Amino acid sequence: MSSKTTTRRPLSAWKATIAVAMSNYIEAGAIIALATSLTLWQGEFGFDNAAVGLVAALSANAFGAAIGAAIGGPLCDRLGRKFIYTYDLILFMIGALTVTFSPNFTVLLIGVIMMGISVGAGVPASWTYIAEEAPSEQRAAHVGTAQLAWSIGPAIGFLLAVVLGPLGIVGSRIIFFHLFVIAAVTWWVRRGLPESTRWKEQRAAEKAKGEKVSFFSGIRGLLSNKKNFGALAFLLGVYGLWNTVAGQSGIFQPRVYDAAGLHDGTQRNLLQVLVWSLTALATYFGFMRYGDRVSRRWLYFGGGMLGVIAWVVLVFAPPSMFSLLFFASAWGISAGVGAQAFYGLWTAELFATKYRASAQGVLFMLARVMVGLLSLVFPILLESIGLGQLGLLIIGLLVAALLIGTIWAPKTEGKTLEQIEEERYGSTADAETARV
Repeated sequence: MSSKTTTRRPLSAWKATIAVAMSNYIEAGAIIALATSLTLWQGEFGFDNAAVGLVAALSANAFGAAIGAAIGGPLCDRLGRKFIYTYDLILFMIGALTVTFSPNFTVLLIGVIMMGISVGAGVPASWTYIAEEAPSEQRAAHVGTAQLAWSIGPAIGFLLAVVLGPLGIVGSRIIFFHLFVIAAVTWWVRRGLPESTRWKEQRAAEKAKGEKVSFFSGIRGLLSNKKNFGALAFLLGVYGLWNTVAGQSGIFQPRVYDAAGLHDGTQRNLLQVLVWSLTALATYFGFMRYGDRVSRRWLYFGGGMLGVIAWVVLVFAPPSMFSLLFFASAWGISAGVGAQAFYGLWTAELFATKYRASAQGVLFMLARVMVGLLSLVFPILLESIGLGQLGLLIIGLLVAALLIGTIWAPKTEGKTLEQIEEERYGSTADAETARV
């Protein structure tokens, strides 16, 4: 592999990183726009809690994104990273406009699903592209930019919900329209970005050998090597379990606060502004600054443990503004240096270039399915068994993710993707194919 793939032009690399990372702003923004408006849509169109769970489950937070990831990951390996991040936002824009002007529940649901599919296709492509184009000594910093964008999206979304709250459902429609505008600007900027250098070299090597590449080639390559099953299980344990909690927190947290005794809608949204603002700060000052310089195992452990403590306090401490503020602060900081940032980094590092995006797609799909299954019943469970009993499940999932990520954290900091690939696959066909 030529040296240019490991020591890239700093300004060009950061420009590409920021443009592609906007997928994460849009993803998180879509989830939060729905989270802050579900009750309003419910009142506007008159559907019950079961329908609330259905909308949440089919959104960018769950099954909608799972469908997109199942399609987008393999297509990203087949047609290139640029193909996905160029066209996925067109579908997102159509979906955002559909929700903005939805006259009934059915149209709302269709728009939500379209946005979800677009997000599912775009996020694996963005994480893959960023990691492949980043300098090896700054890979965590570049991948962390996606996490930073993912954090800023909800902070702005909840702040808009506070500002536009007096407008009711009209304010919610404006929030979805703002996502359309952001997606349109991002789509325009991305048009001038180059294709991933590593993907082009990989494709050139396959053509030189006369290999035929199809939609299923990435999945087939991923599942044909037993070394990948351990990485898939590890990453699903890290991200899938944590994200099952984060997915409910993202879209149902206002209802969780209500169950914890905070009934004022404006205060609930302001708490979430605090959560996501601290997540953004922790991502920048924690993960992006130290993810390439310190032990990732202990950085992950610190973030994961803080997240467990946050939920223990929220679920079991006497309801008070202190306990709510402690939760918002601890959960926000933990998310900045927690499972999602490490997942985006480790997933790019632990799989060969020829099926890296397919691995992202498979894992993102499974993680969103896990979120979706719980989302279908979360509002009902919260109402029927209460936060105390439901909180035990949440804490259990977080503890499991903490242990899995801490015990089996790979030591990949400072290495090129080619070095990691050779260490994992040795002189197998996967490693040989990836080298040029």
